Amino acid sequence: MSAASAVPARVRRAKRARTGSAVPNAVWGLIGIVVFLGIWELLPALGIVQAAYLPPASEVLATLAFDLTLTVFWVAVGETLLAWFIGLLAAVLLALVLGLVIGMSPFLRRATNSTIEFLRPIPSVALIPLAVLLFGTKIESSLMLIIYACFWQVLIQVLYGVADVDNVAMQTARSYGFSRFQRIRDVIFPTMLPYLMTGIRLGAAVALILAITAELIIGSPGLGKEIQLAQSGGAIAGMYALIVATGLLGVVINLCMRVVEKRVLSWHASVRGEIIA
Repeated sequence: MSAASAVPARVRRAKRARTGSAVPNAVWGLIGIVVFLGIWELLPALGIVQAAYLPPASEVLATLAFDLTLTVFWVAVGETLLAWFIGLLAAVLLALVLGLVIGMSPFLRRATNSTIEFLRPIPSVALIPLAVLLFGTKIESSLMLIIYACFWQVLIQVLYGVADVDNVAMQTARSYGFSRFQRIRDVIFPTMLPYLMTGIRLGAAVALILAITAELIIGSPGLGKEIQLAQSGGAIAGMYALIVATGLLGVVINLCMRVVEKRVLSWHASVRGEIIA
């Protein structure tokens, strides 16, 4: 097959993918949600699970709809998002700077490799006693856990990105007299940016998990604390409604991060290919 005939074939496949797959995927997603809610509704109705422990989906969704009208709910959402944003931002900035410093130095990469591999697997929840000891139940406890967990997500990606820089491009930049800042800006950063965005997207999900966990266990203000209060107060439907709210919040954050990633990396081959397909 010639190149001239192959191109229209690819175009036709792309058009079919755009027109034939987007709507079915959305429909299948909606069907999945409806099936899940239907099973949830039937479990307590058939007596498989006691309604006292798992209220019907209709009751939980009605409670969630009522919560959306309450100021206290949105205050809790704002407190959770504040901890999420500050913790993620601090982790990204710290990991970006250290990742560049370590990644650009072969000696530092070798010297810190064992330390990074030792500290990275330590779960953030193991630091909860230390966070409570240092900061009590204030937002700083949540930030400590969020920053620690997200830092490694971003740092590893930055190190991979710096290691992926073409050595020929670096040597060429040096031969043209580029300063260190120019080499970072024009050679290292464009190569590292896709890795950085992946780390930020992963870190965003981890940050929300740790924010809710810290609020739930430590008692820092936010949705996690409201879940714990609802559970201790016997408001089971309200507890499930808040859990559903945290899931919806995670979906919104993930969608927003994907939009940001596509805009920032609109020049990158992987994103261009995803848009075309």
